Amino acid sequence: MSEKKTSSKKKQPTPAVPTGKVYDFCSKKAIILVVGIIVLAALIVGIIIRGDNRSIEFKGGTMKTYTYEKGNSIDKSKVKEIVGTLTSSKITVREGEDAKTGAPQFTINLRTGDFDIESQNKLTDLLKAEYPEHGIVASDATTVTSSTGNEFLLKCVVAVVFAAIIIIIYVAIRFRRIGGWSAGACSVLALLQDIVTAMAVSYLFGFEFSANTVAVILTILGYSINNTIVIYDRIRENRKLMQKASLNEVINTGCSQSLTRSIRTSLTTISTMLIITIVVLAKGYTSLLSFSVPLMAGLISGTYTSLFVAPVTWSWWKGRSKAEPTKA
Repeated sequence: MSEKKTSSKKKQPTPAVPTGKVYDFCSKKAIILVVGIIVLAALIVGIIIRGDNRSIEFKGGTMKTYTYEKGNSIDKSKVKEIVGTLTSSKITVREGEDAKTGAPQFTINLRTGDFDIESQNKLTDLLKAEYPEHGIVASDATTVTSSTGNEFLLKCVVAVVFAAIIIIIYVAIRFRRIGGWSAGACSVLALLQDIVTAMAVSYLFGFEFSANTVAVILTILGYSINNTIVIYDRIRENRKLMQKASLNEVINTGCSQSLTRSIRTSLTTISTMLIITIVVLAKGYTSLLSFSVPLMAGLISGTYTSLFVAPVTWSWWKGRSKAEPTKA
């Protein structure tokens, strides 16, 4: 008696159409536009109020660092007053801690490159006379010319632009079946709003545009684009499952599915930065605030733009495009 041969391959079940509550993200185009205008206006106001707020790394000047014995403290306003007797340049005093010895230190930033050795030695003598029991020691001095600062700024701008181009190319290749180039361009538009948000907060709080600011921008680029790619992945999968749905319905479903995950991830990261900010304020090392505060603003913006700006702008783009259909 012969037996019929049966196929060893089992028939794969058809994936189920996504279920659950779906929010109408794509209907919020007007709100998205208003929020974008408000953020841009905040940045412009901050620039008008603060003016050219570049730090020494970008504008040029002198940084003089001193360490002193633990258990003592200094008055930053008094230090600024002492430095002011030697120069009319803008003065900034920052407190911190020596990375190697753990000794407390303070750094004096001067917006001038002509604070020569004689002036620096005189400043050291004046500080030692003001704080004779502190054991003040001049540990480091750096002078940055304006040309060097401009060159550094140009390199930072090139790095950010290069990162944006790579992001567009990556998204275009990965999501080529759902219109990758337009998705990539819209993701970069969302990233731009995140950067503008972080910059606006930085200017409004009076933080200098420094190396910390560049670090914030690059961190936001990596964080926000990762969140956006996760949402695009959802949209791509839903497009296969919801073949009779419109593009807006597919996008709304994908964003709704990613909403909880995005909020939880963002809250974890933002909470960490909030703790750092509180510790920095408690310790008095305010120089780190120029990193933690704008980064928190950028992370909040990144969550918003990944869910709204990138996918909804892409929906609008695809809807106006005559070359591509609006049906999934």
